[in-house]
Amino acid sequence: MSSEALELRSELELEEENSQDNDAAASPFAEHGPDWDATQCYLEEIGHNPLLTAEEEITLGRLVQQGDSAARQRMIECNLRLVVRLARRYINRGLPLLDLIEEGNLGLIHAVEKFDPEKGFRFSTYATWWIRQNIERALMNQTRTIRLPIHVMKEISSILRAARCLEQKLQRDPTPDEVAAALDRPVEQIRQCLDLDGRVTSLDSGGGREEDLGLAEIVHDPEVAGPEERLAELNLNQRMYDWISALEEKQRLVLFWRFGLDGNDGATLEDVGGRLGLTRERVRQIQVESLLLLRRRIEAEQLDPFTLFS
Repeated sequence: MSSEALELRSELELEEENSQDNDAAASPFAEHGPDWDATQCYLEEIGHNPLLTAEEEITLGRLVQQGDSAARQRMIECNLRLVVRLARRYINRGLPLLDLIEEGNLGLIHAVEKFDPEKGFRFSTYATWWIRQNIERALMNQTRTIRLPIHVMKEISSILRAARCLEQKLQRDPTPDEVAAALDRPVEQIRQCLDLDGRVTSLDSGGGREEDLGLAEIVHDPEVAGPEERLAELNLNQRMYDWISALEEKQRLVLFWRFGLDGNDGATLEDVGGRLGLTRERVRQIQVESLLLLRRRIEAEQLDPFTLFS
């Protein structure tokens, strides 16, 4: 087994060990069973592919744009480890690791096909955008007993985000009335959406301040959406990435680092400030300004801001 594969394997095993809490069922790999052997084989196989340099990414990216299938294949193979690193963050959320990797690989393939090397970003930054979205969409769609229309899913996502912000602020579960007041919406509408969502009692952790508002996941229901909607969704994501790329350098970096769009976990205001030599408050201001600029661009395109923000 190569050193790269051993590194990935050790990281995954460490994640398994850290997640145990005296209950064997709590292990993130307990549900995988025999699939874990297949995972080891897969890690060994992809570990032979070397990482690309920035110069190689630009060269291959240009060749892919010209229709070079060999360049496309190499970019995919050399970034499969990125998919694994991102997929393992979603372990124990309803899908086996290999399924998460498969979904992430689909996002990687799309990223390779859409990557523009002239934008100035590393490919991993761009690919992370698509890999995470594909995985999160699969989790939203495949772990529900009842599939909901896309507009309902987005509404629920918006309400849940507001609820967990209030939860952090109040240090307790917010009531439907409090969520309704925060969103300026009818209480009955909030109750209906919370009733539809089966995960309301297990909200993910999140901040309760203005700077913690983030980019919403765009979810897709294969039983409702047709090819036209799928194409529109992909185009919207590409446009969103283009809009971020058009921001000033500090604005771009703040968004990428704060929301983990560079493939890493989202950084704190203090961490970002340290990298840029700015105060925590200044980073917060830049983040808010950047999100407002994106919101205005979305509205100028006559799109619903909640399509991308919650």
